[in-house]
Amino acid sequence: MNKYQELIVSVVALRGDAYEIGFQQSNEIKTNAHLAQNEQLLALSATCNTQRVQELLRHVSPNLLQEMKGLAFGLKQPYETIIKMYSGYNIIFPNMGCTSVVHNGKYVRNYDFSPVMYDARLVFSKPSKGYASVGFSQQIIGRLDGMNEKGLVVGLHFVNNDWKGDGFLATTIVKIVLEQCENIEEAIALLNKIPHRYCYNYSMTDQSGKAVVVEATPIERVVSAEHPLICTNHFESQQLAGKNKACIEGSKQRKSFINRYVVDARTTMSVYHHFNNGDSPLFFKQYQEYFGTLHTVIYSPKQLEVVVGIGENCEPQSFSLQQFIEGKLIFPITIKGNIIQAI
Repeated sequence: MNKYQELIVSVVALRGDAYEIGFQQSNEIKTNAHLAQNEQLLALSATCNTQRVQELLRHVSPNLLQEMKGLAFGLKQPYETIIKMYSGYNIIFPNMGCTSVVHNGKYVRNYDFSPVMYDARLVFSKPSKGYASVGFSQQIIGRLDGMNEKGLVVGLHFVNNDWKGDGFLATTIVKIVLEQCENIEEAIALLNKIPHRYCYNYSMTDQSGKAVVVEATPIERVVSAEHPLICTNHFESQQLAGKNKACIEGSKQRKSFINRYVVDARTTMSVYHHFNNGDSPLFFKQYQEYFGTLHTVIYSPKQLEVVVGIGENCEPQSFSLQQFIEGKLIFPITIKGNIIQAI
């Protein structure tokens, strides 16, 4: 019989300028041993050129520099050390899996990785400069997926780390896009300006109902508008197919399953259950291999609502980004779920 472990996700509310937001998060790190993985982060970011990071971010995201300064002050760490650990520049990172579909204008997604390296944070953020957003964090500052107050939704999908260049992880890039971009067109333009470390897909939708996938390598970007939009962990374009990993059958099978059984579902909540059911072909339990499903999420751009399920067979919980912006949202401290115990 399978043994289960509880997975607890913190719900975090951040308000203020970027420096203040960084400082607020330093308090989380100081009181949460799981988030304070300093030695591991420094080892993974040994090749990070902190001067280059500062030059790049001055042009594409000055806010991110200020946020890291707030972190450095709160943690009493050198600013350069914080840049290495949290900027996501030239960092080594394991493979991860993600599956997304846009159904009836709503964005549904599973995120597959390891609980050991999962922030387990759902972050509501309202910076004084930039758009408010809600999303799951990675390495504190980055975002795995999220939606901003304009209804732009972005999620990352790892494709390949064999083809790499000097640049940022997609988690950092998603955060920057959500903070600065109103719609898909602005997001594509910004993605073209930011150097990428590895190969990723970005699945996106916005309040217009448009949905696209941006296939991104360190040197190329290809945009495709699909209906329905389904995105997994491989490039579809002929132009970038040669940058895929050698084995992409699992990624193709997930996409095929959604095409056959999910896109015609009557309601988006039935899609949620296809994704979150522990027996579904879309739900994975290989947590030791960095391929176990950690969260299922629905972002609704027109309603500015997010529905979240942690672990498998989880009763979904709904939150309003609009209510957060207005200061009316009552937060739980945590959201809990269960995953098979990683032995």
